[in-house]
Amino acid sequence: MGGLFGVVSTTDCVQTLFYGTDYHSHLGTENGGMAIWGPKGFEKAIHSISQAQFKSRFIDDYKRMEGNFGIGAIDDETPQPLIFRSKFGVYALAVSGLITNKTKLVNDLLNDGASFGESSGGTVNNAEIAAYLINRGDNIVEGIASMRAAIEGSLCALIMTEEGIYAARDKLGRFPLAMGESKDKKNKSYVVATEVSAFENLGYESASFLGPGEIVLLSPGGVKQMKPEGTEKKICAFLWIYTGSPSSMYEGIAVESTRERCGRYLARRDNVEADFVSGVPDSGVGHAIGYAMESGIPYRRPLVKYTPGYGRSYTPPAQEIRDLVATMKLIAIRDVIKGSRMIICDDSIVRGTQLKNYTIKKLWENGAKEIHIRSACPPLMFPCIYSSSTRTTAELAGRKAIRSLEGKEAQNVETYLDSGSSNYARMIDWIRRDLDVTSLQYITIDDMISAIGLPANQLCLHCWLGK
Repeated sequence: MGGLFGVVSTTDCVQTLFYGTDYHSHLGTENGGMAIWGPKGFEKAIHSISQAQFKSRFIDDYKRMEGNFGIGAIDDETPQPLIFRSKFGVYALAVSGLITNKTKLVNDLLNDGASFGESSGGTVNNAEIAAYLINRGDNIVEGIASMRAAIEGSLCALIMTEEGIYAARDKLGRFPLAMGESKDKKNKSYVVATEVSAFENLGYESASFLGPGEIVLLSPGGVKQMKPEGTEKKICAFLWIYTGSPSSMYEGIAVESTRERCGRYLARRDNVEADFVSGVPDSGVGHAIGYAMESGIPYRRPLVKYTPGYGRSYTPPAQEIRDLVATMKLIAIRDVIKGSRMIICDDSIVRGTQLKNYTIKKLWENGAKEIHIRSACPPLMFPCIYSSSTRTTAELAGRKAIRSLEGKEAQNVETYLDSGSSNYARMIDWIRRDLDVTSLQYITIDDMISAIGLPANQLCLHCWLGK
């Protein structure tokens, strides 16, 4: 998914930019970047963060940069922000999301005479594509509209000019952008970010969330709406279940509280006896706490995450890197595990390989008596077409089960989506046996929607329903 952060101030903003961008590190593991506008004009720094944390990679840039406006980005696919010279003047651009018709757009732009810089991955930078499309407009706001009309997928953008920062949420609001205002009223400044959890420690109060398709201009004089929000919203449900920081919120709904509600729903539909409940660190913890509160079964930690050196094992694009991180980051506590019957809550089961090979295996090897897996996300049936969260249909645990049960790739999986159907039960049992656990249960789609608290028609549920 990636994360964006921007700040406009009447004083130097580099410290806020540095830490604000870093607060989005859970949203990507490959690339980080900052761009600043100040006395020296526009300048930027982009580094790989695949082998080092954001703060250590950017500390020298933090020390040398100075300016009043800044934007930053964390992203797995796109090294950014980039700086462009255009008919609108110079601007810096950072984007977050996925362009599903990227190949066609690149070919069309090349045929129109565009040229793209070479990237290390051999692909065209999403920010470059967005810039070409924006530059077609008569002004930046119309340019953003031009970009949205051409792009299939979902893209949020921050565009920094000499007058301030244009913030544009994707047209259906699948991913968040929120604004904050400084608590210091004397030296007024404004921020915009993917995660509102970045605000509090930096001295900002949450003001509002941009609506779907809304465009605003943040300047030292305040925030001006440049394009009103649209009427249709389809925000990603996975934000609350896994992707987002537990300290964040979206549409005014807290992530941690949502995860606790998911755990409560799981417990209400369960009757298994166990010695304790736990969550796969870190994103399964909130779900497990909710389960423990509802069931009365105590919470314990059979696994701890070695946080100083390892981020999320789900995020890196390469499977071998995901596997390595998953192996190294979780440390088993044998004294807690040995001889115990345990309920393990996880945020989701995407492929199932990490849970099976690096979590469940460690629990059995350390003497677990029973392992009951509870997933706070219904079985995923379709890859995300709006971010790089899930990549192919074939790798999803539910699809692997269906393929094995039917002997072919199913064209219609509707009966497997019904948690009361025999096909659903067969699928879950296949996954249970594949994971090698005592029992397995998933939250239902209806319970997940209720836990989030938004109407179903305002949530993007494509990963489960395919629409």
